[in-house]
Amino acid sequence: MASIWSVVALAALTGVAGCSGTAQSAPESTFVLLDGSKKTAADLKGKVTLVNFWATSCVTCVAEMPKLISTYDKYKGQGYDTVAVAMSYDPPSYVVNFTETRKLPFKVAIDNTGAVAKAWGDVQLTPTTYLVNKRGEIVKRFVGEPDFADLHKLIEKLLAET
Repeated sequence: MASIWSVVALAALTGVAGCSGTAQSAPESTFVLLDGSKKTAADLKGKVTLVNFWATSCVTCVAEMPKLISTYDKYKGQGYDTVAVAMSYDPPSYVVNFTETRKLPFKVAIDNTGAVAKAWGDVQLTPTTYLVNKRGEIVKRFVGEPDFADLHKLIEKLLAET
């Protein structure tokens, strides 16, 4: 039987679309943002959006955050957005403190019930990141820190689509 790590590695290599190449719509879910407002997966349509599942206790998540910020800053004026979803086990006070001290410029949500992570493929490993096209379809899933040069190329390709 394959170990969980070989399954994770395979999933990371193939992305969410797998071998079939068919895009999957972003799952119905509601993001509760730090300011108390709500966004749904349907609200993602019309922009290229990066949905990043992370935790303040995740060393890789903390290390990649400056790259997520610079990616957001580079593309935000071109129809690009980011939603950082803190995992259910992350204390909300830690998430707020991290967001404020690091001056995160994008939307931050707290998945206090775990329902968002469950809807997006039962996300358990952080960071797990999804790139969603303007039609609201998941184009790519990254488990672990993405190769940001490749991510930027993909974002540019998706932004160029009508």
